[in-house]
Parts: sequence; structure tokens; C-alpha cells
Amino acid sequence: MGVVADSSFDIVSKIDRQEVDNALNQTVKEIGHRFDFKGTGASISWSGQNNIEIKANSEERANAALDVFKEKVVKRGLSLKIIDAGEPKLSGKEYRMMIALKEGIDQENAKKISKLIRDEGPKGIKAQIQGEELRVSSKKKDDLQDVITLLKGKDLDIALQFVNYR
Repeated sequence: MGVVADSSFDIVSKIDRQEVDNALNQTVKEIGHRFDFKGTGASISWSGQNNIEIKANSEERANAALDVFKEKVVKRGLSLKIIDAGEPKLSGKEYRMMIALKEGIDQENAKKISKLIRDEGPKGIKAQIQGEELRVSSKKKDDLQDVITLLKGKDLDIALQFVNYR
């Protein structure tokens, strides 16, 4: 008899850039059409790889643009946990707000997730931190399902996806 290989999956926190881009484009359209944004100079655009910038003539309009963007993000099936919005700051005559997109599992969160799995998950589960992701393995596939259910039930600061299930 051969040795039964462990089943495993990876926990990652990745952003579907295409979906974020779609949400951004929908927000641009809505801001352009909505009466309450007319003449406010409101705009939203990419600012580098992982940031989005909102500009408007008032703090209220900048926050309203952020709300529209969040609504579009949710409609595209993305988690709001990927968004880290700063406060609107006055820059010259306009308010600017930076939104950082959060991706990857940092060491602190990886340790927290690992500890959760150890403390509350089924016995015999192994969680290894591998860079910005975690590999979870077990001899029993059912135990892996239990870990996914456990983590989905927790309110963590980051958006998690479960991939490479084998």
C-alpha cells in the first residue's frame, strides 16, 4: 500500500484587478451622469498599480464618490475588505482621497489565521505560512472543508480566497 498523500489548499488574499477596473469604470460613468455630482469636479481614477484617487470640490462629494465606488465593488462580487480609504484632504482648491487596495496576507494576519486553525480547527491540520499565503493540509478532506467554514465565519481584516484545493 502506498502512503496516502495529504490533501491541501492555499489561503490567499488576491484582488481581481479586472473586476476592480470594471467597478471603477462603472463609478466614472455614474459620477458623470448623476445630477448631484454636476459641477463638483468629482472624478475617480487609478493612481499607480494599487491605488485609486478620488477628487472633488468638497469633502461630502469625495465621500459620496467613495460610496458609489464601494457599491460597484460589492456588485462585482468583491469584498469591501480590499479597500483602505484615506480621509479626503484639501489640496489647493479640491479634496483628494487616496484608496489603497489591500492584497496579500501579511505576517501578522498569517499568524492570526494559523493560530485560529490550530486553536479552533480539527486536530491534525497543518497550516504553513508561505510568503503572503498559507498552505493548509490534512489527511482528511472533510477537515479541510471544516477549516474553510471556520475561516468564512470569522470577521478578519482581510478578504480571503481558498485556492489550489487538492
